[in-house]
Amino acid sequence: MLRYFAWPFLFTAIGLVLCFWLGWFYSGTLGGALAFLLTGAILAVLEISLSFDNAVVNAHKLKTMRPEWQRRFLTWGILIAVFGMRIVFPLVIVVIAAKIGPVSAVVLAASDPDAYAAIISDAHLPIAAFGGSFLMMVALTYFVDDGKEVDWIRALECKLRACASIRGLEIAFVLAIAVGFTLVLPGPKGAQFLFAAVCGLLTFLVVEFASHFLDNESKSTTGAATGGFGAFMYLEVLDASFSFDGVIGAFALTQNLFLIAIGLGIGAFYVRAMTIMLVEKQTLAELRYLEHGAFYAILSLSIIMYVQVLVHIPEVITGLIGAAFIGLSLWSSLRHNKLERAQGVI
Repeated sequence: MLRYFAWPFLFTAIGLVLCFWLGWFYSGTLGGALAFLLTGAILAVLEISLSFDNAVVNAHKLKTMRPEWQRRFLTWGILIAVFGMRIVFPLVIVVIAAKIGPVSAVVLAASDPDAYAAIISDAHLPIAAFGGSFLMMVALTYFVDDGKEVDWIRALECKLRACASIRGLEIAFVLAIAVGFTLVLPGPKGAQFLFAAVCGLLTFLVVEFASHFLDNESKSTTGAATGGFGAFMYLEVLDASFSFDGVIGAFALTQNLFLIAIGLGIGAFYVRAMTIMLVEKQTLAELRYLEHGAFYAILSLSIIMYVQVLVHIPEVITGLIGAAFIGLSLWSSLRHNKLERAQGVI
């Protein structure tokens, strides 16, 4: 266990020290430093609770990838996840929304965090629509699949698998939901939501096409049906979609960009460590319903991201719903294994 979490533990120690120093820098008091330290720890826990299903889905895709691309995802990917989505992404939002340069955005984040947070908050609607559409497609593509052999909630999943013969059903479903929300939202917000939702849907389709095309090209040259660059890009976009909710939710706890980056970065290291452990220990093969729980959690997250454009849903509720699906699927898997052992199957 220590082998998997050595780097996360080290980064946790460094990150918490940085949180304490940041609090001292901004407040000049021990109380302020301790408040920053506590907030950083809470952000790390928030990221882990929201992203465990991300680790399971990563492992699901990662096990099909060639070893060199697995290593690249777990090394380059962590840099993209921590620095790209936790630092660059919020800055890009401010650059676009406020029409200022990158340097000015960094200065704004450091000197006026309240104004910075307000700009991020105003961008929540298109971010939620884009991320919600992408994640909804991820979940539906898993369930609406005639090649899927194992069912957890059979009454529902058998019907979804039977619908796989209807081409484009998932796309039509996501578009229908998006149009429904568009009709509820007032004027310009509705148009903005629909545009972002369609962009999220198109992004999923482009990434899926590129993933299959690139990996089929690799198969034709290597003769092995293993994932490479296409699967890598798919996972990076998936990671980004998962990060949207965590980054936006973090501003409810603090408006300090640097504190958010450190806290969520700590959590991102644990998600990568869990991904490695799930792949190397072949946990997904031993716990047959764990993937199902993760994809139900993704589906619930996508719905929550849509609903959040109408009403605020606390991040703790989002995390608890995801944890409930994961926990129930884990319990069902262990119960299934126990019954098979009792029957002498395993």
